[in-house]
Amino acid sequence: MASPLRQGVARPAENPAAPRARTPRTRGSGRVGRRQGALTGWLFATPAIAFYAVFVLRPLLSTFQYSVYRWDGIGPSTYVGLHNYAALFTNSTLFGSILNAIKLIVFFSAVPVVLGLLIASTIRRIAGSRSAVVARVVIFFPQIIPLVAAGIIWSWLLSSTGLINQLLKAVGLGSVTRAWLGDFTYALPAVGIIGAWVLLGLCTLLLLAGMTKVEPAVYEAARLDGAGSAREFFSITLPALRQEIGVCVTVTVIAALASFDIIYISTQGGPGTSTMVPGYAVYYLAFFQREVGQASALAVALMILVLLFVLPIQWLTREKD
Repeated sequence: MASPLRQGVARPAENPAAPRARTPRTRGSGRVGRRQGALTGWLFATPAIAFYAVFVLRPLLSTFQYSVYRWDGIGPSTYVGLHNYAALFTNSTLFGSILNAIKLIVFFSAVPVVLGLLIASTIRRIAGSRSAVVARVVIFFPQIIPLVAAGIIWSWLLSSTGLINQLLKAVGLGSVTRAWLGDFTYALPAVGIIGAWVLLGLCTLLLLAGMTKVEPAVYEAARLDGAGSAREFFSITLPALRQEIGVCVTVTVIAALASFDIIYISTQGGPGTSTMVPGYAVYYLAFFQREVGQASALAVALMILVLLFVLPIQWLTREKD
């Protein structure tokens, strides 16, 4: 029975062939909105782009330009082509500085990353305790000290009458004491130890932060299966830290190749040229020997060297799909 409310209401007959009414839309409205959004984004980014172009790209292009000239920074310049680049391989001092920077990678990168993995793994096991908090603070403390201050402190510690030699004498090793930063053989490793000490805290905290993303249940399941500490580390912890290790290695390799502060404060490239690195060599060539073209060529070579080391590291440690 039909409802009384609907009685007497005539409904229009529906014609299936009749076209349905469509909501009018303005053509291109979505495209215009996207263009306005893109324009707004570029307007916000314009100050940063201008700053980057003036203070990064322009000096970089100028460095490339200066590297093909012989110029003292004041008088007229002379075009020499690739002569400045060839000198990097024929000049023993310049080529030795590049080799010294590569050697520093062992101390600046390998030592902090390996020790950072071991220390971070130990701190993770005692997470939540007061000892873990104290350990994090102590390990990270060198990172907040300016590199200039760190260089001065270690210059005192490694001097002939410094604390390091006093401790060696106290344990009966007085025969091995020396002025570590003034020794032709041990000066570069001594500088490397300073760099490793400074970068250890950063690597440890980065790796420790990466370990927190591993579910504790995974470690518990591994222990139930009879896995020991070493097995947990190599099968669970290490594979999970792929990206964190990549970041640590990238930062420390760049610090090793572009080192300047510690060298300037502790050794100034000496004794002789045993601790000369490209960063300090660029400074010395440009401001003391007035060889701006040669300094620019070394700076360009240093940039290429950094890319040759960093790009493969980024490719090897990137997250796999």
